[in-house]
Amino acid sequence: MTDVTGAPADVLHTLFHSDQGGHEQVVLCQDRASGLKAVIALHSTALGPALGGTRFYPYASEQEAVADALNLARGMSYKNALAGLDHGGGKAVIIGDPEQIKSEELLLAYGRFVASLGGRYVTACDVGTYVADMDVVARECRWTTGRSPENGGAGDSSVLTAFGVFQGMRASAQHMWGDPTLRGRKVGVSGVGKVGHHLVDHLREDGAEVVITDVRAESVRRILDRHPSGVTAVADTETLIRTEGLAIYAPCALGGALNDETVPVLTARIVCGAANNQLAHPGVEKDLADRGILYAPDYVVNAGGVIQVADELHGFDFDRCKAKATKIFDTTLAIFARAKQDGIPPAAAADRIAEQRMAEARRH
Repeated sequence: MTDVTGAPADVLHTLFHSDQGGHEQVVLCQDRASGLKAVIALHSTALGPALGGTRFYPYASEQEAVADALNLARGMSYKNALAGLDHGGGKAVIIGDPEQIKSEELLLAYGRFVASLGGRYVTACDVGTYVADMDVVARECRWTTGRSPENGGAGDSSVLTAFGVFQGMRASAQHMWGDPTLRGRKVGVSGVGKVGHHLVDHLREDGAEVVITDVRAESVRRILDRHPSGVTAVADTETLIRTEGLAIYAPCALGGALNDETVPVLTARIVCGAANNQLAHPGVEKDLADRGILYAPDYVVNAGGVIQVADELHGFDFDRCKAKATKIFDTTLAIFARAKQDGIPPAAAADRIAEQRMAEARRH
């Protein structure tokens, strides 16, 4: 059995005995008629109902899917805590290729499983799921966010996710160079899909030079057509992270981007991106610090989307959400300050602050 990094793992041991565990509840869901196989993981409800997206992905095994759900749910607890939301962390994964098996019947079946939790879990979009999918899920489950405006939702959450990452980059630049602007800096963005293409817009507006890559050629072409100057493309992430003169590297695709192979060859001084679970294993943050690379914790800077979907539960207001997402700048700076004060990497400092908020909630 392996986890998402390929390392040996026992899911039950992870759940009950490891530092990565501590989850309150894990639900395995199956609907044979529609072909649905899903995992819903609730890490914590200390701050309120668990909130997190639904990932639809062709995992190599059921064990890998469970491991991913556990990791992602735990990350959501920390993300929601540091975003100041009254929500715990949860995540769901649907096993399979969405291009092949996604159907209305399957999404409705999934909605019934989420509804069966009675509000302990609030779902939303993630990799492989979209606003239109949440509209279908919501027909069976009122605890669904990320819906279309026509169906009482906020629409695409990637807009504020990108805005929050941009605020994290500004804070990182402030900490590293004493100036929050990215003008004249070279920023590498790996993954220019849902979130990445909005991030490129912010970077260009701020005067940054941008280098991009994506496994989908059409995504790259869209960016180059939109930004005929100031943006260049490279063949792959391996090339991107080795680009000379890179100031910031932004992983905006799947997790595990920072690992034993990539960290030693990074040319960037800062890593700040939208992808979840960027650190392949717990020792990576120290490797980054040892190389003098500033890491802006992923779950802090990519919280704009969850801020947006959480607001749906209270009657969505974009300006209110954007104001909250703007605070990611201050939160990121506070984490860097705590890291310096405690003599620990920023990822560990962020964890301490989030754990403190969750522990205080449990005491009340």
